[in-house]
Amino acid sequence: MSQGEQSASHHKHHAPPDWGTVPLRRWMYRWLLDPETDGNHQAAVDRFIALLIVANLAALVFEHVPAIYGPYKEWFHWFDIASVAIFTIEYLVRFYLAPEDSEFSKQTNPRLSYVSSPFALIDLAAILPFYLAAFVNIDLRMLRALRLLRILKLFRVLIPAVKEFQALNQGRTFRQKVHALVWPGEFGGRLHEYFDTFIMVWVVVSVTAVVLESVASIHYVLNLEFIILDTIAVGVFTLEYLMRVYSVVESKGFRHPVAGRLRYAKTGNALVDLLAVLPFFLEAFLHHLFDLRFLRVFRLLRLLKLTKYTGATSTLVIVVRREWPVMAAATFIMLLLVVLTASLGYLFEHEAQPDKFENIPASIYWAVITLASVGYGDISPVTPVGRIMTIVLALLGIGIFAIPAALLSSAFSDQLRIERETLANELYAMMADGHISTDEQETIDREAKRLHLSRDEVNRLIDKARRERELKDDHTGLTITKLVERPDIAIERYRELVGQMRQIALMVDKPTMDKLVDDPDRTTAFERRIWQSLRDDINN
Repeated sequence: MSQGEQSASHHKHHAPPDWGTVPLRRWMYRWLLDPETDGNHQAAVDRFIALLIVANLAALVFEHVPAIYGPYKEWFHWFDIASVAIFTIEYLVRFYLAPEDSEFSKQTNPRLSYVSSPFALIDLAAILPFYLAAFVNIDLRMLRALRLLRILKLFRVLIPAVKEFQALNQGRTFRQKVHALVWPGEFGGRLHEYFDTFIMVWVVVSVTAVVLESVASIHYVLNLEFIILDTIAVGVFTLEYLMRVYSVVESKGFRHPVAGRLRYAKTGNALVDLLAVLPFFLEAFLHHLFDLRFLRVFRLLRLLKLTKYTGATSTLVIVVRREWPVMAAATFIMLLLVVLTASLGYLFEHEAQPDKFENIPASIYWAVITLASVGYGDISPVTPVGRIMTIVLALLGIGIFAIPAALLSSAFSDQLRIERETLANELYAMMADGHISTDEQETIDREAKRLHLSRDEVNRLIDKARRERELKDDHTGLTITKLVERPDIAIERYRELVGQMRQIALMVDKPTMDKLVDDPDRTTAFERRIWQSLRDDINN
């Protein structure tokens, strides 16, 4: 076992114990609050409390909008009561479980130590104004202001992440720390994840605001709020963009201080980040020269910023590149059919409907709507020949227009299968030394997140790789005669070889391999049948 793994196993507990095997208080702590226990609900509890704090902040903002607060005053009141109740339960649970917390368990009075700790004081400040209002005559505006203290509860999540980030980046330069914060890597820790979450939340909020801003009644009520929110969003996205440009030279392939940054600025993600803020600055500095209000709609491009946080986009790009020859052929057939349909539509319907089938370019709209089986009904043929042609083309369109979608769907599933099998092979290689190191575990977690694999699925892959590695070790070096004598080992050896052959069939350059396999000087008829069988199995 590696040193890092030994350290991790020394501090980490396994899954929480079953009910009845340990005292109630320890069981509750292990299930709800212990950050060192795998498979418990500690992360879910922290996420829920964080979301509730953000919701309280949003409610506090909307309470200052009379048009919203007035009709729903009762709803705001009950939401505040529910929030205080949840925060109170959280405070009491932490107070009760303080003796189990390693931070306070060694103190003479663990609960008193907890009550006097900074986090507990923040938790108390979040709920105390509500209870004081029941006994002390507090001005309502002052009470609302004191509720802002609930935001401080976020420090319960942020401070441990900051400490972890500082420990991981001890002795590194400022630029390297900025790089660790904004780019995924081994030095980012939880703070990098929180940074990504913060950016994603602002993307969703700003795009939602842009959409709601187009509703005249909402824009009239929240005009000032929309302006403030957009300004803050631009500030956040601009700072993120500058941080990425500043620190990208720490990434492989962008080392040069000038050429590296210019190369990054031309990448797709960098262009999306720039377009997310560019309309704001163009409108702010050039509004006296040009009417640039139309640029506001381009703020919706901020939604593209979310593509960098999912591996689905990169997988789709790989799929399109791989299947582009077939898709290009299908697209060519579609365009050919559209032009032919538009020409025939113009030929048969121009005299009957000169206003709708004015010329062939104008008929292309009708052709696309007909072939795509949408059929809006705003343009339709009236001649018998035109109607018969429309029926035939609509039936043809069902198949022709479905080809690209079917190709993408099949290729996307196939690519995910290839990537998951690649991960399984990597796990198999990782198990060569008998264990998975900390760095290897981080690689597995990163790939599992990209491939949308659950923890249970990853554990099953690891267990399968471990069993296969153990079986391989059992029959490594055995002769064919020995394998024949042990059918249980022989079948595993057989499955291993078949799996390797299937992996070759999945990943090899297929046209080149087909050419080599079809060469009679290289393969036998039996070997060619096996290869064709593998190809047929993969294609099906």
